[in-house]
Amino acid sequence: MTDATLHAPAAFQPQRAAISMLASLCVAFGVFLSGFVINEPAPYELFLAVLIGIWAIFGLKLSRHIAPLIVLYLVFNIGGMFSILTMEDVKDTPMYMAVSLFLAFTAMFFAAIIEADPRRLTLIFRAYLLAAIITSLLGILGYLGVLPGGDVFTRYGRAMGAFQDPNVFGPYLVLPALYLMHGLLTGTLKAAPLRILGLMILVLGVFFSFSRAAWGLLAIAMALLVVIMLIKERTGAFRLKILVMSLIGALLLVGAIIVALQFDQIADLFSDRAKLVQAYDGARLGRFERHAIGFLMALEHPLGIGPLEFGLMWGEDTHNIWLKALMDYGWLGFVSYVALIVWTLVLGFRYLLRDRPWQPYLMLAYIVLLGHAIIGNVIDTDHWRHFYLLMGIVWGCIALEMRWQSNLRAQAATAGWHRA
Repeated sequence: MTDATLHAPAAFQPQRAAISMLASLCVAFGVFLSGFVINEPAPYELFLAVLIGIWAIFGLKLSRHIAPLIVLYLVFNIGGMFSILTMEDVKDTPMYMAVSLFLAFTAMFFAAIIEADPRRLTLIFRAYLLAAIITSLLGILGYLGVLPGGDVFTRYGRAMGAFQDPNVFGPYLVLPALYLMHGLLTGTLKAAPLRILGLMILVLGVFFSFSRAAWGLLAIAMALLVVIMLIKERTGAFRLKILVMSLIGALLLVGAIIVALQFDQIADLFSDRAKLVQAYDGARLGRFERHAIGFLMALEHPLGIGPLEFGLMWGEDTHNIWLKALMDYGWLGFVSYVALIVWTLVLGFRYLLRDRPWQPYLMLAYIVLLGHAIIGNVIDTDHWRHFYLLMGIVWGCIALEMRWQSNLRAQAATAGWHRA
């Protein structure tokens, strides 16, 4: 229950509980909409803008526990606004910054509502899972050509589901895939068949996105989950179960990929996309050379060069979140962004293995967030909606832990006062 419900008069508690449940269902629906972003503004933005506005009117509380998230995201966006001042023609950059600020607000919103009621984590993850399975199926069926008009769910011969880019579609599926994998490792055999089916759909979606970043993210996340579970669980029997199921899962995954590669269309695209360095990466003025040029440019432009200007200048976007921060948000934005990522990862790691009701959700979101920070070296995650959701989940769990510790200290102080 929320704090307000706990302190409400008994006569009003049923009404408050009903309102809290309705609010939580609205949050779950908003998260569900995150899987369908074909056009912008997407239903996700429109719905959350209304939801956050209503919640703010009726008592959205931003606690001191999430103050670093709030302050650093605001400073980050202020850096972007300063960057606009360097541009002779601002073009559509005010709208770009408005979206950046709105997405930052969504991270704060998710963190606040999770801190207020940790039971919302279950609804958030289940809504995310449902959206991911549907959008993954759309991408798979569209890629295989068995869905009428399914080409709208593909691009460049790659699955992209109900997204605008395969490189966003693939990473979006990783958190729910990890959620199902965790359920397989810790859950009952009765639920295993459905989890296996869902996991296969999500993994195939990632595979057919032919996104190297998504492939790497999924591999990193699954490996980290197994390692952390082995560290967390102390019994030999459970550790053996994790190892056996992980081995079986890996074999099934390899087998599914081998079967898929028997089709020439898939095999040809896989052999091309599986190259660690593509022609457009290492060529003259390719991705890596543009990275070097961009970092040198940043030394001469402390305020940045303006949102989206780098892509217009060099014909391709930065494809590096750190360079993106420097170019679009200036030194101020870059420092605040780095500080936010480091602060989040350090604090999240500190609380990662504590035995709490929300620990599994923190662990899963933390692993995927860490993976996004890694793939950010080769791709822009600036306006990825699910990235801000990940930040909100991690900071919501951090806030819950801080509140938990505060309550323990208060109880200890009260007990000491009574003994005295």
